[in-house]
Amino acid sequence: MSQFLETAIEAAKSAGQLLRDHYYKDKAVDAYEQYDIKLELDVMSQNIISEVILNHFPKHSIIGEEGDNISEQSEYHWVVDPIDGTVNYFYGIPHFCVSIALKKAENDEWVLGVIYDPMMDELWAVEVGNKPTLNGKIINTSERSKMSEAVVTIGFSKSKEAMDAGFERYKKISTSVRKSRMMGSAALALAYIACGRLDAYIEDVISLWDIAAGMLIVKEAGGVINEIDLNNIKNINVIASSANISGKFQEILPNF
Repeated sequence: MSQFLETAIEAAKSAGQLLRDHYYKDKAVDAYEQYDIKLELDVMSQNIISEVILNHFPKHSIIGEEGDNISEQSEYHWVVDPIDGTVNYFYGIPHFCVSIALKKAENDEWVLGVIYDPMMDELWAVEVGNKPTLNGKIINTSERSKMSEAVVTIGFSKSKEAMDAGFERYKKISTSVRKSRMMGSAALALAYIACGRLDAYIEDVISLWDIAAGMLIVKEAGGVINEIDLNNIKNINVIASSANISGKFQEILPNF
């Protein structure tokens, strides 16, 4: 295991401990938005992640949901979501996680991804070019090949237009699969595809930090994900699935 991965795991687990410790406590809200909530703990979690990373690599940069710390001289950029699934967390729904990815600044080449679910104590990790793991065990995407056996999750994002599009997709997909779900965490949706719990996930108008670690884990687990424009940090469309149903899933949504 590289020092990069060790650091990512340390940061994710440190932030996860904070979130677990405060799970049953009242939570200070920084801002209420129409389809989202910003918590003081979002900032606290990112501060912990940044502190761990910069302690090991003081010349690296942080790109995060709660703000950036970017140096033009930095060779590496860490892409961080301190709480993916903040609304779930605020309402006491134990489905949220910490997501951390690393890429090279010069060529945007991805290095690693880590997702940590503190309530389940589950940690997905991958270094690009290697098999991903869940709590140290190698994982692969589902071998299910029939849409009628698939379980998929559909995101509805944070704008009216994206929500309307999500409802249309839901109507098309739900009649073709065994079950469809709306779970509230993009990173965990991707992690669940990587280990075979889910077969596909689709959402638009989400941010790079929501999916950066997850897309790497899915790819290295044998899954398929659409090309992501790294210059479009906050308006990303994503469709991910196991390889076995990728074509069938996209046939249902040809215009995505």
